[in-house]
Amino acid sequence: MRVIAALSGGVDSAVAAARCVDAGHEVVGIHLALARSGPGRSGSAGSRGCCTLEDARDARRVADILGIPFYVWDLSADFHRDVIDDFIASYDQGLTPNPCMRCNESIKFAAVLERARALGYDAVATGHYARIVDGPEGRELHRSVDAAKDQSYVLAVLTPDQLSGALFPLGDTCKADVRAEAAARGLRVAEKPDSHDICFIPDGDTEAYLRDHLGQREGELVDATTGETLGTHDASYSLTVGQRRGLRLTVPAPEGHRRYVVGRDLGSTRVLVGPQELLSVRRIEGRDPRWCGQAPAAASEVCVQVRAHGESVAARLMVDGSDVTVELDSALRGVAPGQALVAYDGTRVIGSATIARTAP
Repeated sequence: MRVIAALSGGVDSAVAAARCVDAGHEVVGIHLALARSGPGRSGSAGSRGCCTLEDARDARRVADILGIPFYVWDLSADFHRDVIDDFIASYDQGLTPNPCMRCNESIKFAAVLERARALGYDAVATGHYARIVDGPEGRELHRSVDAAKDQSYVLAVLTPDQLSGALFPLGDTCKADVRAEAAARGLRVAEKPDSHDICFIPDGDTEAYLRDHLGQREGELVDATTGETLGTHDASYSLTVGQRRGLRLTVPAPEGHRRYVVGRDLGSTRVLVGPQELLSVRRIEGRDPRWCGQAPAAASEVCVQVRAHGESVAARLMVDGSDVTVELDSALRGVAPGQALVAYDGTRVIGSATIARTAP
């Protein structure tokens, strides 16, 4: 096959590209410039995220060692519109978005794959830890062998067409073995630390980033049950579901009780607080599902996950057009609208939806 290898400058994408070369594919390495002013400048991306000037240099060195052509693709305008603007707008609406999923959906497996196909390439290879399996009804997305590094959750936005043009060469390998392989191949990124932060917030201070873009959003802390005003806050985006400390409550809780952030009043600056039991969720409603294969039956027994490396819980999935509802066998805590709900059948990813509402 003719393959575009997306080289981030890290160890995972480097070994994924090397394996594509070993498999006999015709491989071209590309590095994505996602910061508007170029890699590593003006705070769009930084040293603790990805897309730095150092990352671009590391990606080029990998391509040189592998003996493959190398190019930089400027997708900064797409990234700013589809990922950064969406991130800011979601918080402005009181939602809790996942920008990595949005990037996979709109950039890495939409814009990149579209450009690759236009240039005559068959697939895009990345260093994601997930597996693609040929099933009875087509290609399926599955969890990786390395459970600690599994990235199937953030890939659950991929459509069957996008899966048909994706390669995940590391899905059957553990991270320690990937680093060892990189060292054996003479790749200087073998011991390079992984990036963990949101790539366009280089210092990791999400609250400060949102304050720069959204300003102060003062509002009330309201009892979720009675509607009584219990205090004030400076910005709803600075408070997370499940938070207990740092709340400016002027009305003390009853003796022996504690209050937590249990939600936001979407569309306003009111933040809801209440007892710990209100954090436990047994019903989740989602919207705009994206199925990794055929849409499931109207009612199915599945396992669901609401965080990238969160707990997987057995549930009953009900689908009605663009609406999705899950009834959990056991409660999950701290679930917020805007997060992604991902459904699994064993290791196979069924699909995902954006959480709209939750209920005890």
